[in-house]
Amino acid sequence: MIKTGVLAIQGAFARHAATLSACGAEVRIVKYRRDLEGLDGLVLPGGESTTMTKMMGYRINYEDLFRFAEKNPVFGTCAGLILLGRGADDARVRQFALVDAEITRNAYGSQKESFVDDIPLEFDRDNAFHAIFIRAPRIQSLGNNVRVLASCGGFPVLIESELHLGATFHPELTDDRRIHQYFIQKIKEIKNGKKQST
Repeated sequence: MIKTGVLAIQGAFARHAATLSACGAEVRIVKYRRDLEGLDGLVLPGGESTTMTKMMGYRINYEDLFRFAEKNPVFGTCAGLILLGRGADDARVRQFALVDAEITRNAYGSQKESFVDDIPLEFDRDNAFHAIFIRAPRIQSLGNNVRVLASCGGFPVLIESELHLGATFHPELTDDRRIHQYFIQKIKEIKNGKKQST
């Protein structure tokens, strides 16, 4: 069974955990360094990236998360993707820069500019995903080793690299498990030594 952690600093980590569990993964809530031991993958949920950065060091350190994410599959949603990427225009945000993607925080405006949209997924184009964008970041540019799995309004909103998966929206807030299932399958393939093409 795949063992997946969900970082519990902020955000809808309980919803991520429930979805991963429904997909057949063994799920652990991650609050401390020791909670990372033995995990096959990790989810960095949404929230507020400056607050998440500030909270690192209280229970779990930036370096602990970076070392894990450097070698293991990680799925970042919204603020979690900001942490995985690079280019945030706020010195209070400490990014891992492990995904070659430039991310702009709160690119669509304030909370009241949050929106939903149906987006096609590259791995299931016949069935649109009802994506929920809440104070969403925007992916401004991508490196050559990053693959776009979904777009909205001309911008990538779901991307992956060899180890990592990132969404600017909140798949955990729907009953649609396909993106979490995709992440679990990615973990399995990496664990079995099969590299995904990007």
